[in-house]
Amino acid sequence: MENYTMEGRTYRYYGQEAPLYPFGYGLSYTTFRYRDLVLSPPVLPVCANLSVSVVLENTGQRDGEEVVQLYLRWEQSSVPVPRWQLVAFRRMAVPAGRETKLSFQVVAEQRAVWAQDWHLEPGTFTIFAGGQQPGQKTQAPSEVLSAQFTVTGATRPLRGC
Repeated sequence: MENYTMEGRTYRYYGQEAPLYPFGYGLSYTTFRYRDLVLSPPVLPVCANLSVSVVLENTGQRDGEEVVQLYLRWEQSSVPVPRWQLVAFRRMAVPAGRETKLSFQVVAEQRAVWAQDWHLEPGTFTIFAGGQQPGQKTQAPSEVLSAQFTVTGATRPLRGC
C-alpha cells in the first residue's frame, strides 16, 4: 500500500459523500427525542475541558435502547481536520415514556490538531448530540442537536497543558 491517506476511507474523511452504513445505523421499536443540550462553560481557555449534558426521552410505547453520540466540529483550523469527530458515545436503556439526563466530558486532547506536533488552537467549535451522525439520512426518525462553544487564548502545544 502506497497511499496512506484516510480520504474516502472513514466517516471522518468522506467529504460530501455519505457512507452507506454510518456509525449508529439501525432501527428501533421505539422513538427518542433529544432536548436541552447544555455546554459548560460556553467560553473556555485553550487547555480546559468542556462539560456537555443532554436529555434523552423515550417518546415511544416500548422500552428501548439508544446509542447517544457526541461529535465535535472545528469551525476553523490552521490545518485540515475531519468534517466532524466522534468524541463520546453511550448506550442508554430508557423505559417507555421516561427520560434521562446524560453528562459527558470533552477533554482538551480531543480538540488537538496535528501540525508536526499535537497542539490546541483557539476558535469556535460545534458539538452535536443525537442518535446518529450530523446530516445522516435514516429511515427511522432521529434528531441531532447542536451548540457552539468558544476556546480563547493562544495556540499551545498539547504537552504544555
